[in-house]
Amino acid sequence: MARSNPERRAALVDAAIEVLAREGARGLTFRAVDTEAGVPPGTASNYFANRDDLLTQAGARVYERLQPDEATIERQRTASPDLATYTVLMKELVGRVSSFRTGYLALLELRLEATRRPELRQVLTERVRADVEANVAYHETSGLPGDGTAVKLLMLTFNWLIVEQLTLPDVFSEEERDALIEAAVARIVGGSGA
Repeated sequence: MARSNPERRAALVDAAIEVLAREGARGLTFRAVDTEAGVPPGTASNYFANRDDLLTQAGARVYERLQPDEATIERQRTASPDLATYTVLMKELVGRVSSFRTGYLALLELRLEATRRPELRQVLTERVRADVEANVAYHETSGLPGDGTAVKLLMLTFNWLIVEQLTLPDVFSEEERDALIEAAVARIVGGSGA
């Protein structure tokens, strides 16, 4: 039976994220997680049923940690629903995701692992689909310009921009990144006819 100390479980999952980002999915072992978390050997195996359980919980934790704080959400809700606000929101989003480097790299590792593990692929597919739907639903109620297709196109565009920033950070400077975000919003959202 898995242990239920929520703080210890969160620390172990956070350690798993660090191991995934640094060592890849093949390096993710209970022993590696124990070492990263600085806990006695065997601790992780007391909290997770198996490695797949740990992989799944690591993916969920990354999404949890990527959520904006309440102040950011409130500021977004009260901002003018125009293209300039949209651009600021997208710069903040890309910056927030890029600043959690290990989390995003861990997600990339999980996606690669999902190509070999149907159960993980199902979990990630459901999670990403829910994330897309939540973003489209938020957009539709926000009054911001553009439509659901524009939201999806921006997600796809910015995901690869973030990959570039995290894996090959010298390809684009921060100034170039910001200019690309501005151009993407202007062309994708501004060109949507909304």
